[in-house]
Amino acid sequence: MTPDEADFLLSSYQYELPPEQIAQFPPEKRGSSRLLVMQRAGELALAHKNFNDLPDCLPDKALLVVNNARVLQARLTGARATGGKADFLLLTPLPIVLKRARCDAAAADNAFYAEVKGLLRAGGSVRDGESLHFGAGISVTVLETAPFGVRRVRLSWREDLAASFATAGHIPLPPYIKRPDNEEDAARYQTIYAANSKTGAVAAPTAGLHFTPLLRESLTAKGFEWVEITLYVGYGTFSPVRCEDIRSYNMYKEYIEIQEDAANAIIKARAQGRPVLAVGTTSARALEGVAELCGKVRPYTGWTDIFLCPGKKFRVVDALLTNFHLPKSSLLMLVSAFAGRERVLAAYTEGVRGGYRFFSYGDAMLLR
Repeated sequence: MTPDEADFLLSSYQYELPPEQIAQFPPEKRGSSRLLVMQRAGELALAHKNFNDLPDCLPDKALLVVNNARVLQARLTGARATGGKADFLLLTPLPIVLKRARCDAAAADNAFYAEVKGLLRAGGSVRDGESLHFGAGISVTVLETAPFGVRRVRLSWREDLAASFATAGHIPLPPYIKRPDNEEDAARYQTIYAANSKTGAVAAPTAGLHFTPLLRESLTAKGFEWVEITLYVGYGTFSPVRCEDIRSYNMYKEYIEIQEDAANAIIKARAQGRPVLAVGTTSARALEGVAELCGKVRPYTGWTDIFLCPGKKFRVVDALLTNFHLPKSSLLMLVSAFAGRERVLAAYTEGVRGGYRFFSYGDAMLLR
C-alpha cells in the first residue's frame, strides 16, 4: 500500500480512549480475553471473537513465531546518600550485561561490574559520579546523562545477577498501569513459554500473554506449527516517538536471537507458501529486522533498530497477532504499516465502541 503524507505525521496516530478501558489488571483467567479479527485488504470487515477461538481464525497451515523472552524484575527502588528515594530501570539486555561483566579485584567482596544503560528517576538532580544502592548487593554509579532520561552507568553486583534482581527488583509494569506490581504480576506478566535461559526483557511480549497450555494443544492438534525466537524487549519497544515527522525517528536498538532450527522452519514455510504469523510486534520486528539486515531470515544473534512505519515493506510476516497499542506509539505505527493507518484506526474506533480492554493486559487483535 502506498502511504500518503498524513501517514508520516505523529499527530495522525492519535485516537480517543476512555481511561477506564486501559486494563489495570490481567483478566481473571489467562486466555479469557477477547479477539478482534481484521482482514488486511478488501472491504473492512471485523469479527468479534474470544481468544480461545484463535485456532479457527488463523490462516490455513500458518507458522506461528513467538518471542520467548522472559521479563526480568528490572525495576529497582533504592536510596541516595542524601536519603532520598531513587528508581532505576535496567535497559541493557541481561545477556549483554553478563558479557561485559568484569570482576572488581579491588573490592573487598570481589564484586562484578559492567557499563550499562538505564532509566533513573530520583528526587532532585543526580550528578555524574553519584552512586546509588538498591539492595541485594546491587549499586549504580552514574557515568553520563543522555537525552530523555537515559543514563550510562556502572552497575555493580555480587554473585548471580538475575537472582539479585529477582530478590531486590520489581516487575516493570508500564506507567499507564496505575498501581504497584504484586505477586500475581510475577506470573501473569510472563508468557507461559517464557524461557528461563532468555531472562532479560524489561517488558513482556504482551500478545503472548493470552496463550494457555490448552490452547497450545489445540493449535498443535489443528496442525499449526510453532517456533520460538527471542527479542529482549527494551526501550525500543516503549520509548515515545517525539518528532512530528516520524520519518525522522530513530528506533532504540534491541537485541535478538534467532536459532538455526527456527530460521529453517521459517524458510521452509515461506518456500511452501505457508503464511508466517508473528505473535506480537516484537516477533515481527525481529523477523523483519533480520530480513532487512541479511536479505532473508537466517540464524542471527545481534541488534536491530528497524522502525516499521507506513512505506516499509514486510518481507517475512504475512499475519500479525497483537494487542491494542498506545496513541502515537511506534507499535501503532508498525501495525499501521502492516494493514494501513486509516484501516487500523477504524478498527480501534470499533474496539473502543465495543468496550475492548487496551494495552498490555488488554484484549488482542488478529490482522490477517
